[in-house]
Amino acid sequence: QQKLPEESWNDELIEFLLSELAQLDSNNALGNCGAGEREGRVYSGLVARRNYRLVHGVGRSGDVTAVQPKAVGSSILNQLCTKLTLDFIRIVGEHSCIIVPMATGMTLLLCFLALRKRRRGAKFIIWPRIDQKSCFKSMMSSGFEPIIIENQSDGDELRTNVTEIMESIKRVGAENVVCIHSTTSCFAPREIATICKTHNIPHIVNNAYGLQSSKCMHLLQQAARVGRVDAFVQSCDKNFMVPVGGAVVASFHDDGFLSEVAGSYAGRGSAAPTIDLTITLLDMGVAGVKMLLRQRKENYEYLRDEMRKIAEKQNERLLETPHNPISMAMTLSSIPGRDSDITKLGSMLFTRRITGARVVVRSTEKSIEGHVFTGYGSHSNHYPHCYITVAAAIGMKRSECDVIVKCIDKCMTSLK
Repeated sequence: QQKLPEESWNDELIEFLLSELAQLDSNNALGNCGAGEREGRVYSGLVARRNYRLVHGVGRSGDVTAVQPKAVGSSILNQLCTKLTLDFIRIVGEHSCIIVPMATGMTLLLCFLALRKRRRGAKFIIWPRIDQKSCFKSMMSSGFEPIIIENQSDGDELRTNVTEIMESIKRVGAENVVCIHSTTSCFAPREIATICKTHNIPHIVNNAYGLQSSKCMHLLQQAARVGRVDAFVQSCDKNFMVPVGGAVVASFHDDGFLSEVAGSYAGRGSAAPTIDLTITLLDMGVAGVKMLLRQRKENYEYLRDEMRKIAEKQNERLLETPHNPISMAMTLSSIPGRDSDITKLGSMLFTRRITGARVVVRSTEKSIEGHVFTGYGSHSNHYPHCYITVAAAIGMKRSECDVIVKCIDKCMTSLK
């Protein structure tokens, strides 16, 4: 049926499926004699077993989704993985997607390169600032010039400066804009999508961890209804709990752009992300997917309440950021000393095995490809607070929420 099973499969059944598919690849055929330089030869038995003997990779030279005659099983697996992922995504509302064997930043780069054919002569990407190094380097590495749009304050939140986007389009000309590159954790989806539709400018969205959030997906669907969203990219490891190395490029109204993205990939791709994702989705089943999404939302509410209690105890404040349904931030104004003293909180947490919490200070400067960002990490040159962020991501346990909150409380008290 090319859909997720309602209930999860057990390990033996999943391994049986992978073994059956592997037998269809030429390197596993009895008596196979390879005359070329890439014939699925693997020296180590351990490596072969780790990949379930699916070693040909996916795609063909020039199209990462094309069927490979020497690797029928791997090709079926790749198509099956796409169907299962699409079924997962339909739970939160998408219509077409492809799996790319690269992480988010490189996959965004691939999208920009695909747009080069559609926007010949254009050289600017309008980018509402988000302090994430890989998404900025994806624009630079693709050979385009980013126009950085500083965000504007709306209470504690930073929101996209729509007026500045309009002025930038007017200044350089719509025909010279490759696309607008927005991010779901900090953007105005309806407004940007409407601008893109009005001026016939492509819209690529970095949805790195937004697939696990029904709110993020609702905003994207709304944007696609009223305006233009060409594609949005999400990380496999952040949303599906698999090893780093894969991404999903998705679209609500695919007009061939996803095929162009696949066709921009040079050579074949590793089958590892596809194998990992297929195993994981079959292991989840529809029931598991819904349970994980529900638990994540419940953990967000719980962690937010517990962080608010710690903020009151430490004479701090939990920042009001209602448009970010995954991450939250608490001010660090009560810690005495300079910004360098405040950053010690981050190292204290890390040595106590609390990973992923970020301490952001106002004085941090970072230079990326010749562009200098002040207050790096805060997504703004003038954000008024130093703060610490934590996230309630998919797969997080309630017990982890308790440990995180207690450790932040103890470390802040010790640091003071």
